[in-house]
Amino acid sequence: MATRDHDKEYQDNSERQYSYEFDHIVRDHLLRRLEPSMKRSGETLELGAYNGDMTEQLLAYYERMDVVEASAVLADQVRDRFGDRVDVTTALFEDFVPEKRYDNIYLVHTLEHLDDPISELVRIGSWLADDGLLFIAVPNANALSRQIAVHMGIVDHNAAITPGEYQHGHRRTYSLDTLLADVRKAELGLVDFGGVIVKPLANYQFDRALADGIVTPEFIQGCDSLSEIYPDLSSSIFAVCGRASV
Repeated sequence: MATRDHDKEYQDNSERQYSYEFDHIVRDHLLRRLEPSMKRSGETLELGAYNGDMTEQLLAYYERMDVVEASAVLADQVRDRFGDRVDVTTALFEDFVPEKRYDNIYLVHTLEHLDDPISELVRIGSWLADDGLLFIAVPNANALSRQIAVHMGIVDHNAAITPGEYQHGHRRTYSLDTLLADVRKAELGLVDFGGVIVKPLANYQFDRALADGIVTPEFIQGCDSLSEIYPDLSSSIFAVCGRASV
């Protein structure tokens, strides 16, 4: 297996940015959907923090949290950004050995980056407290915008990994059925699943439309409500998992 440079994978490339304003919006709606399941007074772990944007959103729900980030550059940014509200470990998930069990573990837009997702899901599941929950979210192969790109000839097929995605560390593109299949293979208990924001536009198109006032928060809320009916067309899909079958 080729050695990966996690300090390069988050850099923008000629095909795509690593992060868009629309990503922040998706995470915000995701957390609203997950809030009823959160254990607000428990120990919390975020796996894969990037520059701390998701960390900041999570800290609106939790007083403090632990973070594991593979990039030393990004890990330092998260430490500097949040101080003693976070305890950051610079490590691969494969090498991380926690000293406690967690009530909440967040694996958001990170599972698709892992070389061996099922083995890591098994390990991560073992870090949960007896009634703890693992919150997984991934980009959706069947997002409406991606299906449009396939029919335009821009992407080979829904589950393809584009060159730009590969440079950003993506190793697979999940759909709802393949995400749930990996959850089952890891013998995690499935508590809930669904989609967030039906997505008719690509991320960069959403960003431009938001900046120009063409897309409004009300439009996005409508797309999010629609995702409860059509999760398979959503921007991101999620699974909430426990330690054992339920």
